[in-house]
Amino acid sequence: MSQIATVTEFPRKVRSEETVWIPMRDGARLAARLWLPEDAEADPVPAVLEYIPYRRRDFTRPRDAVIHPYVAGHGYACIRVDLRGSGDSDGILRDEYQEQELQDGCDVIDWLAAQPWCNGAVGMIGISWGGFNGLQIAARQPEPLKAVISLCSTDDRYADDIHHMGGCLLGDNLSWASVMFAYNSLPPDPEVVGARWRDMWFERLDGSGLWLETWLRHQRRDGYWRHGSIAEDYAAVQCPIMAVSGWADGYSNAVFRLLAHLDVPRRGLIGPWSHKYPHIGVPGPAIGFLQECVRWWDQWLKGWDTGVMEDPMLRVWMQDSVPPSASYDTRPGRWVAEPVWPSGNVSQRRIGLGPGRILGDGEVARTDPLPIQSPLTVGLFAGKWCSYAAGPDLAHDQRQEDGGALVFDSAPLAEPMEILGMVCVELELSADRPLAMVAVRLSDVAPDGKATRVTYGMLNLTHRDSREHPEHLEPGQRYRVRIKMNDIAQSFPAGHRLRLAVSTSYWPLAWPSPEPVRLTIHPGQSAIELPVRAPRPEDATLREFDPPEGAPEIPQRMIEAGRHTWLVHRDLASDVSTLEVINDRGIFALDEIGLEIESRTNEWYTVRADDFLSPVGETRTVRGLTRGDWRIRTETRTRLTCNATEFHISADLDAYESDERVFCRTWNVSIPRDFI
Repeated sequence: MSQIATVTEFPRKVRSEETVWIPMRDGARLAARLWLPEDAEADPVPAVLEYIPYRRRDFTRPRDAVIHPYVAGHGYACIRVDLRGSGDSDGILRDEYQEQELQDGCDVIDWLAAQPWCNGAVGMIGISWGGFNGLQIAARQPEPLKAVISLCSTDDRYADDIHHMGGCLLGDNLSWASVMFAYNSLPPDPEVVGARWRDMWFERLDGSGLWLETWLRHQRRDGYWRHGSIAEDYAAVQCPIMAVSGWADGYSNAVFRLLAHLDVPRRGLIGPWSHKYPHIGVPGPAIGFLQECVRWWDQWLKGWDTGVMEDPMLRVWMQDSVPPSASYDTRPGRWVAEPVWPSGNVSQRRIGLGPGRILGDGEVARTDPLPIQSPLTVGLFAGKWCSYAAGPDLAHDQRQEDGGALVFDSAPLAEPMEILGMVCVELELSADRPLAMVAVRLSDVAPDGKATRVTYGMLNLTHRDSREHPEHLEPGQRYRVRIKMNDIAQSFPAGHRLRLAVSTSYWPLAWPSPEPVRLTIHPGQSAIELPVRAPRPEDATLREFDPPEGAPEIPQRMIEAGRHTWLVHRDLASDVSTLEVINDRGIFALDEIGLEIESRTNEWYTVRADDFLSPVGETRTVRGLTRGDWRIRTETRTRLTCNATEFHISADLDAYESDERVFCRTWNVSIPRDFI
């Protein structure tokens, strides 16, 4: 966070309360940390709630210290609440966004509004999980909730979340399940909950369950995913919404849909960032996001006219062309804006395909069919569905993937072109198997041949007509399908080419079909649709963002350094390929609470030759907490494999107290493949 300017003087002096207990209607209590103006009891203020499961006492403590005191110093009571069953709160956390979570959230909001230091108005802010439940709770319309800032979230849990993309099963489904497996295995802090910490810990170890099993039992868009998806009824949201994301994040598409479908005051902001708050945004440039939050809260929680309604509805970072890399410190570009979305300034340009070609004006496509049967290893350089650290988890040079794909190149562009929105590909195709997927990528090809992926999309072809009711393909029958790529803002220089690549696998970003598939593409009836944006002179006069600011960071003392890298292993003797992901934060100390934290995660994604039943995804995590003689460590292992008709999960959870194993559990589960 070193790029953030530290602010120590605020309009109102701030005090904090380390632990506040919030009662729920059933008698359970949620643990919270509170920052508010010292004189709030005499001069009540609005409350701003962040409501997530990531342990306010320790794991998010450094991040929270920068955000919440800053906003509190501008006249707000900021509160960070651990979900039921997480951190120091009572209960067991059994899944994402359950009814209990949303009911508790409404209870928290009512409790906040009733406090003597609160003026009765409440806002919600959150990134990822907190962005999700901010939208979900807004749809429940608790009376005190007046506005929401939702970052890196979605309105449709099936269409755009870490579990599925275009009906394909994402590798991040396993990765994310393992993250929550690790979080759920940790105990509350004895300094907060006292002697009952061990009983609470064992309740969690025994009761949180294997979330990967739950998610794999819902491979199509059923009621499980409809719950918590505000796309089912946008009209239920009745308060102002600021939707924020980044192009390196997995959740940018929802910003556009929220702007298009909500009927409330709303604003959209998308930068070049990964899954981070924009004041620490990487790739940069980061912005003064906390200042933007204060403007939003002042408008909707205090009733001050801060000019937010004069801002354009959508503001995005128009990315310039860059060479391919798995990480970037910054992405060159500029801020552009649209006064409304959808925008009349963006036109859909439909361009036909020919053999190896994106056609130019006046060109007529040949109709010769083009076959493609990709190697199973196409996708090893695709990066992560959602970049959490902006490196080294971004897509690498696409030339390493294009050899296993059907490639269509444009002629060199005669003049620059900019796109903003969703790129779509319409393909007329047939398959030789009843189960198949297709992945499409749009790349920017520089004159030296380097190919930088701009955006991509996937479609499980059994979901071609319905995500709720998939149907097998009839081998040999021709189908017309539309594959949506992720929304993007990108500038292509003159002299560069556009490249569309089509493949039949994209491992390990998506789980492959149960057997090799040959698709036959009919280019004469296929096309790519580009959302071409005309330049707007008004972009040059946009209000500039302030530099990033925040409250003082708390010290973190590194005890053992970690390591974060991605490795691709190719054993040519056995024809085995493995993507290894090392996300090791090492061991660090939070001296403020006298706690040492160990956090390590490793992932392996392996395939053998062209054996579509060989994929293996495996994750291992270690989490440790130490304070004096109190030493806790948990280890998890999850392994996902398959045969032609089933997925197989094997998982282990081991918990240690002072190096003695005090809990162990093993899962072995088989789940039928459902059109995947």
